[in-house]
Amino acid sequence: MSELQQAIIRTGGKQYRVSPGSVLKVEKLAVAQGTAVDFEVLLVGQGDAVKIGTPLVAGAKVTGEVVSHGRGVKIVVYKFRKRTNYRKKQGHRQAYTEVKITGIHG
Repeated sequence: MSELQQAIIRTGGKQYRVSPGSVLKVEKLAVAQGTAVDFEVLLVGQGDAVKIGTPLVAGAKVTGEVVSHGRGVKIVVYKFRKRTNYRKKQGHRQAYTEVKITGIHG
């Protein structure tokens, strides 16, 4: 029985725990849909064998394929100051890239 292979990657200032076949939404990447991308690997492990980077694991590679690009749900930013007649309403939709992890090597 093969044990689950996992890794921790860093992209867009955030860290994600991934395994082969997982799909995640990351900060927007400037690559076309269907393109392969590589990520910085901070930790890679399979069962009890774990390699921890300082800060990156040398020789380790996590590859993924860009599934789609999109924008998240709208959030409302509302600023209000009492007794000064100050109100400000602003909306925001964060852009993202959906990536499917195709392989973990290392």
